[in-house]
Amino acid sequence: IQLEKMKQKQECERRKRIAEEKHKEWVQKKREEERREKERKLSKEVVEKATRELEKMQLQEKAEVKYKEWLKKKRAEEAEKKKKEKEKEKEREAEQQEKKARSEKIFKEWLHNARNKPCPVLNGYGLPRGNSTGLYFYCTY
Repeated sequence: IQLEKMKQKQECERRKRIAEEKHKEWVQKKREEERREKERKLSKEVVEKATRELEKMQLQEKAEVKYKEWLKKKRAEEAEKKKKEKEKEKEREAEQQEKKARSEKIFKEWLHNARNKPCPVLNGYGLPRGNSTGLYFYCTY
């Protein structure tokens, strides 16, 4: 009976050891699995972050290129506007000079013609001192 009890005890202890070893192995496998999962998640996050950064950089580059194109276009428009403004200013100046020359010419002609014109009668109606004398007609007063 004692031998049987000892065998049962040993069997029980052996089973306990085996169970503990299996438990330790299971815990170790579980930890290893969790570690791998963490590493996988971490690497996935790193890859996602890198892709986001890359997309962000590409977007920024596109925006910068578009801004430069817009700025170039705007400057070209501004230069064109200034050029047109200068042309208009030159046109205005040319018109003013032409007008001035024309007016001077007309003034000189007028001055020349004014010398040759007969002088106007000082007193109108061809009467002495502009009054009619001796005629008593109501329209002449």
